[in-house]
Amino acid sequence: MKVPIGVSARHVHLTKEHFEILFGKDEKLGVLRNLTQPGEFASDKTVTIKGDKGSIDNVRIVGPFRTYTQVEISKTDSYKLGVNPPIRKSGDLEGSSPITIVGPKGEIKLNKGCILATRHIHMTPEDAKRLNLEGETKVKVLIDGIKGGILHNVILRVEENYKYELHLDLDDANAFLVNQGDVGTIIKYEKNI
Repeated sequence: MKVPIGVSARHVHLTKEHFEILFGKDEKLGVLRNLTQPGEFASDKTVTIKGDKGSIDNVRIVGPFRTYTQVEISKTDSYKLGVNPPIRKSGDLEGSSPITIVGPKGEIKLNKGCILATRHIHMTPEDAKRLNLEGETKVKVLIDGIKGGILHNVILRVEENYKYELHLDLDDANAFLVNQGDVGTIIKYEKNI
């Protein structure tokens, strides 16, 4: 059960309202390049994110607009920023870390919204059936190579419009010497007897 790997750097998802605060009402969210998942793109806009200890410039906005604003970083980034975000699925923001987003026209201080994205595999229901993973919620993934190993607690995200791909943050990718486009092997968890 091979799975292609996508590596995700720190990025921000914004509501249209927050984008207008950061960039002004007349600015548009342009496309720099399309991403693997259908309809998603790296935009031509970046922001600065700020925590209690520091800031990181040139953080890419990922479009299109969402119904919530979310900042996804790595654990390494969290040390520089002075924040302690939980590991979460996208959109699960209750109890997540506060963070400030700064744009050329304004800034937003979020009481919650900063997370470490959980390791996850995007797939369609047909992919889940083909891979005999129907009803599974998480798997392990074997990574080969000189610093290979097993990634535990990889969440399955199953929806009709997804493209089959494992998403890792930069810390996971660097720890296993994984690059965009490399391939892992899915391992099912054994059922309790």
